[in-house]
Parts: sequence; structure tokens; C-alpha cells
Amino acid sequence: MSTEQEITELYRSTFRKTPSKIERLPRSGSDRVYYRIFYGDETVIAAYNPIFEENEAFVGFTNHFAERGLPVPGIYRYLPEKHVYFLRDLGSVSLFTWLRDKEVERGFSGEVTAFYKKVLDKLLLFQTEGVKGLDTSLCYPHKRFDRQSMLWDMNYFKYMYLKLLAVPFNEALLEKDFEELIAFLLEAGQDSFLYRDFQTANIMVVNDEPWFIDYQGGRLGAPQYDLASLLYDAKIDMKQSDRESLLEYYAGIFHDHTGFDKKLFESFYSGFALIRVMQACGAFGFRGLYEKKPTFTESVVPGGNLLNRIVAEVEKHIRIPELAKAIRNIPKSTLFIELSLNIKTP
Repeated sequence: MSTEQEITELYRSTFRKTPSKIERLPRSGSDRVYYRIFYGDETVIAAYNPIFEENEAFVGFTNHFAERGLPVPGIYRYLPEKHVYFLRDLGSVSLFTWLRDKEVERGFSGEVTAFYKKVLDKLLLFQTEGVKGLDTSLCYPHKRFDRQSMLWDMNYFKYMYLKLLAVPFNEALLEKDFEELIAFLLEAGQDSFLYRDFQTANIMVVNDEPWFIDYQGGRLGAPQYDLASLLYDAKIDMKQSDRESLLEYYAGIFHDHTGFDKKLFESFYSGFALIRVMQACGAFGFRGLYEKKPTFTESVVPGGNLLNRIVAEVEKHIRIPELAKAIRNIPKSTLFIELSLNIKTP
């Protein structure tokens, strides 16, 4: 029996209805498979994921966040032995698709800025209220964004992005800079809920309000990481002035809610922006350059350009000469130049 046939049977046994139609949704970068199931005008999303620990995290986090009043899709049924769960359909409009017609490369309009502030208001609640009473035993693969997690992301960037682009670097000196950056980032603390993949594709627009999905990789960490994930999303052509304005807004509301010093918050921000975009570039390289998936290949150049914008700010706080040199050499890569000729960049 195919996965689709099994999903159909599980839907029938769960809802006591025979679906009128079932559609497989486009794949992203994970092993999860999503289906939209129709019964007349009603729709439900079915998710199949062979990774048991991710399913446990998503379902457990969803139930917890819903109890805290956060806008996440309700779970109708979870069948752990089948690696399947059914959840509320939030529609097909993500923040990414919502932004496509907004001409954001000219700067954010009042409408877009207002919506981003709504998103940030909810992020604050995920990080500060959602973490309260959270069962951290569900966090997978790590409970915290710790040294090991950071090193994994940096090596992912090194092997799947720098090496695939044939960017030259000194291995020993680069490793030394990785350790320097990790030590700096760990000083920020790890007391917030770190969503881990807080980007426009994982924020749904429902009746002009943001709703949230794909937080199964969440763990304890620093609040700057998720903010950087949103504001340095390589798929969004955001002006630097808009990034700075939204950073100031979030540092302000985070201070008002927690008392955390705004200047200290901002001092760590660029470092987390750097590691976040490094991780994303590793994914673009692996999925795009290695697996040859076009939607990821298209992000290789924007990702490299973002790194070059961020690294100068990071250097104001710590010395990472080899990493900075490697990043500045990315645009000189022959393959990067070839990709640049075919891809619109920020």
C-alpha cells in the first residue's frame, strides 16, 4: 500500500468519512510529506514523517503552545506507530507567498511593517511564554543550541557550501575562528525557546494574522537566533534599513517583557545572524549544489551576499579573520559567478 493510500485509510478511520480528493503538497527540504485532504468544503492536512522523534516534538510542542494560547494548528489525531498526524489546514498563504506581490525590494510599506511587527509580537511569546513548562525531553536532536549544535552548523557550511563552491580557506585557522564564534555566542545565554527555523515559509497568513508551523526542531537557545532567521531570510529582498528598524523594535519589546538590556541584545545579534545564514547556506549547498534541487540552488547567491553584509558587523565584536576572508572570497568563486549571471540577487 502506498503512503497516499494509507493516509486515505487513516483519514477514513479517524473522521468516519471518505475523502473526495487528496493532494500531495510540494516537498520542502525535509523528509516530511504533507497531504491536503478534501471532504466537500472541509480540508485537513495529513503529515507523514518517518523520523519518530520529530513527530513527537511537533505534536508535543503543538499541544503545549496551544495551551499557552499561541497560534498553532490544532492536532486532530496522532498515530505514532504510523508516523502520521492530522492537523488543521491553515491554507496555502505563507508570509513568503504573501510578500511576493508587495514589491519589498523598494522598502517595506506600512502594511508589511505592521504585519512583521505582529509576527515579532508572537515570536516574543514563543520565546518567553512558550518556554514555560515546555517538556525539553522532546527537543531533537539536542535540548539546547549548544556548542555541538553550533559546530554542526558551521561544518555543514564548510563542507556543503564553501567546499562545493571551491572557496579557498585554511582549515586549521577556520576551525579556530569557529571556536571563537561559538564562545562568543554562548555568552548570550540559552533561556528562551529557539524556534530554529523561524522563516517566512513557516509563517502562515490566516485572516490577516500570523500562524506558525514547523517548529519541531525547537530547543532552548538565545532569542537573537530566531530574529536573525526572519530578518536574514535569503529568499526575501529586504532592505537593510528595514532590518535595522525591526531589530530595534524587537530589542525594545524583548526588554519591556524581560528587562534584558537592549544594547546587550543587539551586540550578540550579528553573531547569531552570521551562524544562522551559514547554516542556511549549508542547506542551499547541500540541497541545491549537491542534490540539484533548483529552488535551493537559487538561494546560493543571495545567501553568500547576505554573509558578506553581516560579517563586517560581527568583526566589530570578535576576531574571526579566516572565516571573514573565506566569506569575502565567496563572490570570487567561479561557480558563484556563474550562478550570479542567472539569479536575481538582493
